Amino acid sequence: MNEIDKKNLYKKIIEIRISQLLINEIIKSGDLNIPIHLGLGHESIAAAIDYVLDEGDSLFLTHRNMHYNIARAESLKKEIDEYYLKSSGMASARLGSMNLSNRGNGIPYSSSILGNNFAVATGFALGNKILSDKHTTMVITGDGAIEEGAFYESLLFQRSNDLKVMTIVENNEWSLGSKIDERRCKININSICDALSIPYLKLSGNDPINYVENLLSVIEHVQKQNTPYCIEVNLKTLGYWYEDQDGYPNGKFINYHSGKAPRLNIEDNPILEDSENDPLKVIESIIGQNLLREIFDSTLTKLSNEIK
Repeated sequence: MNEIDKKNLYKKIIEIRISQLLINEIIKSGDLNIPIHLGLGHESIAAAIDYVLDEGDSLFLTHRNMHYNIARAESLKKEIDEYYLKSSGMASARLGSMNLSNRGNGIPYSSSILGNNFAVATGFALGNKILSDKHTTMVITGDGAIEEGAFYESLLFQRSNDLKVMTIVENNEWSLGSKIDERRCKININSICDALSIPYLKLSGNDPINYVENLLSVIEHVQKQNTPYCIEVNLKTLGYWYEDQDGYPNGKFINYHSGKAPRLNIEDNPILEDSENDPLKVIESIIGQNLLREIFDSTLTKLSNEIK
């Protein structure tokens, strides 16, 4: 295993954070006419997936795909232009935000339909096997989508046909306007995988080096054993707020799933939560506050100039 390029990995996470904060400011201006789903707090796993995604590997995304598309994009401006539905956008105004893909950079498909990308990624992996393609297929999902039947059916098909698929579940314990324990019983993903003889791994803590090391080991296992693999990542989506709404538990519902985070400003401290729930706080504990701020400021200047 080659030595991990820690410096560029940290920079990537900071760049994903700044890019989202810049986009958030645009959303707050009211200039965009499509739903936007921020992935603040998801930067570490996105940067780690970007780091390990080899040429020829494929990544299938959900409606909350901003952090992965930013990680893989060659230009933030093209992504923003797509949100504006301009012909200069990443997909020439055809895909908007919830279906945004980037085939040239390893993202052939994103789905706004809950659980839809499981089946698409599974079929793609089957095609790879038929064509004797040795690359890995990765599919991102959330704890809400695993309630769909397509989750179990896809895992079953993958295992039955020895497909090289990595399913990464971003578990932020929320779906729509409610917490998991407000809407359903606990789902033990490990038990589901165990029943199907699919290896399972849980990640947490937002340490990108730990994520990369584990992901590389999983990829090696998938390739050598010709087996699917399931990874659950515990994280927290940041920048949310509560709104009063009749019919929801305690009369409130969470509102970060689509739209702006009105209390966040690009000029503020880039660390949104003083805990390991924030990937930038984890990076600060490694490289120090001064270096983090230096990288943040220089990256902010670069990206702000790019999208003017």
